[in-house]
Amino acid sequence: MADTLTGPAHQAPDAVPEFPMPRESRCPFDPPPALKELQGQGPLAKVRLWDGSESWLVTRYAEQRALLGDPRVSADTDQPGYPTKASPQAGEGKLSFIMMDDPEHARLRRMVTGPFAVKKVEALRPAVQRIVDGLIDDMLAGPAPVDLVDAFALPIPSLVICELLGVPYDDHELFQENTKTMVRTTATPEERGAASREVAGYLAALLGKRIAEPKDDLLSSLAGRVTAGELDHGQATEMALLLLIAGHETTANMIALGTLALLRHPDQFKLLRESDDPKFVAGAVEELLRYLHITHLGRRRAVTEDIEIAGQVIKAGEGVIMVNEIGNRDPEVFADPDRLDLTRDARRHVAFGFGVHQCLGQPLARMELQVVYGTLYKRIPTLKLAAPMEDVRFKNDAFIYGVHELPVSW
Repeated sequence: MADTLTGPAHQAPDAVPEFPMPRESRCPFDPPPALKELQGQGPLAKVRLWDGSESWLVTRYAEQRALLGDPRVSADTDQPGYPTKASPQAGEGKLSFIMMDDPEHARLRRMVTGPFAVKKVEALRPAVQRIVDGLIDDMLAGPAPVDLVDAFALPIPSLVICELLGVPYDDHELFQENTKTMVRTTATPEERGAASREVAGYLAALLGKRIAEPKDDLLSSLAGRVTAGELDHGQATEMALLLLIAGHETTANMIALGTLALLRHPDQFKLLRESDDPKFVAGAVEELLRYLHITHLGRRRAVTEDIEIAGQVIKAGEGVIMVNEIGNRDPEVFADPDRLDLTRDARRHVAFGFGVHQCLGQPLARMELQVVYGTLYKRIPTLKLAAPMEDVRFKNDAFIYGVHELPVSW
């Protein structure tokens, strides 16, 4: 019989752990030890959030996929029981369609899927290759050491998403600096609000220009939807803001964090550096996406109808948090899951989520990472960390995990 009272049998009501849990500083690529312990005890556990509310934490792969694919599980932040974010400073505002449910979610998402289709993304590969090669040329021609985040990891996805959207890259400092504030968990509501308004205002002005003078870019497509009455100006601005932030911040962190992980695993670095097989490079990207997870505070949802799963009943009005970094370390799915193994078939990972809300930009992110990981280490085979590992600052203070800087030399 399903238990609807206190959660899993092992978990006493007075022993509800707080979420998020801290990482072990000596193991910055691994999920927090407390998460691994909870996963070993069962797929579901109650956790306490910063405001004292409780939510279900989903730690195993099968249950995460089941719930992410269940229409009774809502991404709408206005639903009763939606888990509050990681801190009182975080804020709870919607970020366009990713925090909506169907049919409105599907209606808005369909408007921007075209440029992220696999064939369209593949057509961009030569341009991304030129960007990557050009940035490596610049690094090799300049002094070393260099901060790989500032010189390489951040410019690549920023240049690409700017081209797709039609945002001038010359303005990259405006949106990059404000994005850092928006994703920092320690920022105040006022700081995050001001940063969001500055970028939104900038994009709203660009959108107005595209309404008057359309071009061949995604902003112009959104402008056309405004002109046709399918979107209002605010909705179009929110969509552009979502695409701009998600299009550069996530991939930039994955480039830098993945590079650091490879430098700390020289046997795997050697495999990738010496391979000329595009299929191996693509597989290595999937394994790095499984092994690392930059959206480390979980995908949050609210349950709209009672759901029985794993011997429990999650009631309507309760929240669930799918921490995909621990789902991707589920030993029932991935053998020896704490080992980075670029020869592993890791395509089943849930780094991009699952179900109707899985990441819209995943074909673009995959292609960018394939070009980066398949080029950087061949062009600079002696790449090495230029600071003690203990001096590397990890983004434990942000919604998106990574490193603040990555000093490297060769």
